[in-house]
Amino acid sequence: MAVAQDSTAPRAPGGPGPATVPVRAAVVREKGGPFVFEDLVLDTVLRPDEVLVGVVATGVCQTDLHVRDRHLPTPLPVVLGHEGAGIVERVGSAVTAVAPGDRVVMSYRSCGRCRSCLTGSPAYCALSFPLNFGGSRIDGTNALHNGEEEIHGHFFGQSSFATHALATERNVVRIDDRDLPLELLAPLGCGLQTGAGAVLNSLTVEAGASVVVIGAGTVGLSAVMAAKIAGASPVIAVDIVPERLALARELGATHTIDGAHEDTAARIADITGGGADYVLEITARPDMLTLAVDALAPLGTAALIGGAPAGAHAPVNMNALLGGRTLRGIAQGDSVPQLFIPRLIDLHRAGHFPFDRLITLYDFDHINEAVDDARSGAVVKPVLRIGG
Repeated sequence: MAVAQDSTAPRAPGGPGPATVPVRAAVVREKGGPFVFEDLVLDTVLRPDEVLVGVVATGVCQTDLHVRDRHLPTPLPVVLGHEGAGIVERVGSAVTAVAPGDRVVMSYRSCGRCRSCLTGSPAYCALSFPLNFGGSRIDGTNALHNGEEEIHGHFFGQSSFATHALATERNVVRIDDRDLPLELLAPLGCGLQTGAGAVLNSLTVEAGASVVVIGAGTVGLSAVMAAKIAGASPVIAVDIVPERLALARELGATHTIDGAHEDTAARIADITGGGADYVLEITARPDMLTLAVDALAPLGTAALIGGAPAGAHAPVNMNALLGGRTLRGIAQGDSVPQLFIPRLIDLHRAGHFPFDRLITLYDFDHINEAVDDARSGAVVKPVLRIGG
């Protein structure tokens, strides 16, 4: 249950509500360490664009674990979590898109002022890394502490592994559908929109095109469902977990390849008749990116979607690119969350995007169990129930 506001706390100047709220958060303090629950304080003297959200649920994503394991340089100690959903409790003076009481999904942050943001591509914001991975506001300040020690937060503009999150107007999406539980909607803010958006927004896959998806986790299975929506054929899912391959077939894959026991390149060539129109590489393994380019038909496109550790490199056959082949990276499925997340909800309602099939719910106290199950492949998308 979300922690109630402390009515005895000092009032925030210029607006209703206390200047701080107590939060219970899962904190990472050491490289590869467990998530440890701590009682913290969140400063809630809101800046004009900020939004205080009582977190109801949040997904667990591989990016959280990459940061925990120090594959990315977000400072510790930190509160992670970036697929949050909840109820707006307060808004800053300049916020007009949401109001207290609104149900929201939280997504990634962007500045709204750089060239990428102004041309409709906020996923490639010039300040994307410091805004999402810096562990603080862009000016270096932090709203989380324990009374004596600053705790890094503002992860993806939310740090939703906590009972409250401090988001901004740009990274919250109001959800008008009252009958869809927030536990279901939380992962839309990152993993689901990334996979589906790669197919529907970034690559605009056409009907009849051949699509290969390497990695059948949340992002990959979302891409499989989107490829089916687009009318692609064949749709080939590659993974090493038999249960995930079986689920891929149920969700729209026409073929599956067990990468642990089959020659993936040979099987792709056989199924596609020589090469695929699109290959989506989601595992972030350098050898798989090499394979993705090699598996393309002339004029085909390989897309890197998985986040690799900092400094990772992959060898690419340069001559293969001379056949008109394209290699590109994709962030967040080129999604404008306020536009694309409602579209995914509409597709779900129509029965075309059954992403509920990916979700397993856990109580917040079981966050480390959820992480272990995701790492082992026992579940696809763990979602933590935090508030009421």
